[in-house]
Order: sequence, then C-alpha cells, then structure tokens
Amino acid sequence: MKKIFVGNLAWRASEEDLKKLFEAYGNVLSVKIVNDQYTGKSKGFGFVEMETAEGAQAAIGGLNDKEYEGRNLRVSAAQDRPSEGRGPGGGGGGGGYGDRERRPSSGGYGDRDRSRNRN
Repeated sequence: MKKIFVGNLAWRASEEDLKKLFEAYGNVLSVKIVNDQYTGKSKGFGFVEMETAEGAQAAIGGLNDKEYEGRNLRVSAAQDRPSEGRGPGGGGGGGGYGDRERRPSSGGYGDRDRSRNRN
C-alpha cells in the first residue's frame, strides 16, 4: 500500500472524481479530501491510498503537474505524520482559565498600589 498526497485540487472536486482519476493507475483503496472543520469546504488537498507501490509511483509520475479541473495537480508520496507532537513550533494552546472563574479586570498591573507616582 502507498499513500499519495494530492494538492492544488479544485474546490469542486469530489472524492469520487479523484478515485476515478487515480484508478487509471491501479486499484484505489481509499480517497480523502480534507475539509475545513468550520466551513465544511475543501481545503484544496487530499490523500489517495493505492494498493501497490507500483500503482502509486505510476500515478505520481502520470498526474503530477497535470491539469485537472482548471488547476495543475501537485502529486507526491505522502509524508508520515510525526507520532509525537507536531514537530518544531507546535504545541501552544493551554492557558486560559480552566475551571477557575475569571476575575474582573482592575485596569491592568494586578494589585499594584495606584496611589504611588501620582502628583
């Protein structure tokens, strides 16, 4: 089995369209177009899983930089995702107030003595 990255997809392309396109190069096991979690619209890329490495290589060679639905496809072997974290620059998040209630703001700088430095 071989997973292929397909980029620069037209937003109107469907998983069924992609499957038909790749079937010319071998048996297609799965197709997934990645959608935005908020809008549900295509992000313009997806993945195709071929049954054999030979079929995957044939598809990459035959379809990379080929015009499809008005756009030149970017087709390459998919990279494995790192198993731990998201790599450099990842992480973040957290913060916030968790299960604590937020205190009302007192104008910044915490509990400083505001009578100081007033003339």
